[in-house]
Formats: sequence, C-alpha cells, structure tokens
Amino acid sequence: MNFNTFKLILFFCFLPLMGWAQDCTLDVGGENFNAITEIFQLNTEQKATMETLRGELLVTNKAFEDEIQKLFDQHPQSTEEDLITLANKYKVLQQKMVDASWETDKILLSTFNPKQYQLYLDLCMEALRKPIKIIPVSYKDSIAPE
Repeated sequence: MNFNTFKLILFFCFLPLMGWAQDCTLDVGGENFNAITEIFQLNTEQKATMETLRGELLVTNKAFEDEIQKLFDQHPQSTEEDLITLANKYKVLQQKMVDASWETDKILLSTFNPKQYQLYLDLCMEALRKPIKIIPVSYKDSIAPE
C-alpha cells in the first residue's frame, strides 16, 4: 500500500467524524466568562447583555440541578430497569441544560459585530468545533465623520 492510498483511507475514516463535531460554545454560564469580554472586546451594551443572560442561565441551571438532585434522591434504583429509567430521565435533564446554554450563547452571539463573529468562527475552526450560526449586527459609528 503506498502512502497516498493510506492518506485516502485515513481521510475517509475521519470524514464521518467531521459531521459530528461538538458545538462551539462560549460558556457564558461557566467560571471563565470574563474571558469572553476580553477576547471579543465586548462593548458596554454587550457586557450588560452577557451579565443578564448569565444571571438567567444560572437560575435556569440551578432549577435543573435541583430537579436532578430530586431525581437521584427519589427515583427507585433497585433494579436494572429502574436504573435505565433513571439514566434516561437524567439524560433529558442534562440535555435541557445544554440546550439552555446553547440558546444563551446564540443570543449573545447575535449581538456580535462582523469582526467579533469572524473571530468566533476562526476560534471554532481552530478548535475543530461547529459554530453557532447567526447574522452579525452592523453597528453605526457614534462619532460623526469630519
């Protein structure tokens, strides 16, 4: 087998994985949310939006975490069927948390200007992640031309 054939086989082995790339998230609800402000150089309005979204996401996630704890505390776990049912219910709650985070990121991204969004796309590509699609906002300059 020559080297080109080997490369071709490798390419087709990894091709399906490219379609399953993880979403490229900002992690507004995470501990390093301040990095978003620095990396994307958010303006005052964007910072306020992020703080509001972060607060709402933390409240939402707390409710899901409480539901998960209640599920673990109260759901029967004595049989294999009980454990499978518990796992399925847990996966649903976990996915709701992921969806809430994704929606939060999408709302914040929708405030990005074209340069900020392009930086986001570049970082996603570098990390081999699937970007969240939005249409960037075109801001008008507040300083009148001379």
